[in-house]
Amino acid sequence: MPVLTRLIPSPVVVDIRPGALDDLASVLSDQRISHSGKLAVAVSGGSGARLRERLAPALPGATWYEVGGGTLDDAVRLADAIKSGHYDAVVGLGGGKIIDCAKFASARVGLPLVAVATNLAHDGLCSPVATLDNDAGRGSYGVPNPIAVVIDLDVIREAPVRFVRSGIGDALSNISAVADWELASRVNGEKIDGLAAAMARQAGEAVLRHPGGVGDDAFLQVLAEALVLTGIAMSVSGDSRPSSGACHEINHAFDLLFPKRAASHGEQCGLGAAFAMYLRGAHEESAYMAEVLRRHGLPVLPEEIGFTVDEFVQVVEFAPQTRPGRYTILEHLDLKTNQIKDIYSDYAKAIGS
Repeated sequence: MPVLTRLIPSPVVVDIRPGALDDLASVLSDQRISHSGKLAVAVSGGSGARLRERLAPALPGATWYEVGGGTLDDAVRLADAIKSGHYDAVVGLGGGKIIDCAKFASARVGLPLVAVATNLAHDGLCSPVATLDNDAGRGSYGVPNPIAVVIDLDVIREAPVRFVRSGIGDALSNISAVADWELASRVNGEKIDGLAAAMARQAGEAVLRHPGGVGDDAFLQVLAEALVLTGIAMSVSGDSRPSSGACHEINHAFDLLFPKRAASHGEQCGLGAAFAMYLRGAHEESAYMAEVLRRHGLPVLPEEIGFTVDEFVQVVEFAPQTRPGRYTILEHLDLKTNQIKDIYSDYAKAIGS
């Protein structure tokens, strides 16, 4: 009997540990990544520039490109700059904006990408998506997965703690997103990729159940692994379904309705996930998620990120418009303004202040 399997798009190297950057040169010399040592390294002007001084001596064949921001134009300029360099690979060294620019640029010129993350703000570091600002607001562009992911936990600890907190909110929101996927399957017959759902859910559960905190290597290891697994889960499913449901619709609504006041991606997703779990009747799970979010210093009420209850109600009511065609608990309940107010009041009482 033949054994029929599928190939899963995933990095050939995942190195997550304290001191990982010390061995970056050996990772990049892997023949599957670079046989000549000619590399295009995209960095920011901040943390990336400081790391350049540290890493440049070990990467004599690298050419360094400073990326100004996280826009589509920045990514196109980077692609234009590196396309004639005859490089083996592109290295994105920095936060999410730099890695997303490097993802897009490497895909545009047909080179593999190595993602070297300097913070854990969200699950995009290993996802098949580049999120870039454009003239219409913000767009998501399909790209290949990174060929390698390197995360030095010593560098992660040096970044502002708000980045770790944001990553926690994004990882926990997987639990709500998978529940929305299952709802869409039950109601509309939407096909679930069981492997992708399992990977995303277990990534979220690992962060939810871990007793450690934002300063612990053991916890940061689990969080980093969860974000990488979530990115791979999106590749397995072919879209963002494993990690994006009502939680992310609420996040997008915050960004669109209040672009100058919006909090971080992970803060909004974590809050959205806790509320979405309450909406679906999972009150104990919602309360536990809120407890964990609070323990890590994340918001669970809109007032904690500067929004009134009425503004949050407006966000929840608008949220389904942000992802047309995606079925979540918000579309399922189709709540009106007064209904959202009443449920929010119950939610706020249930989780306490």
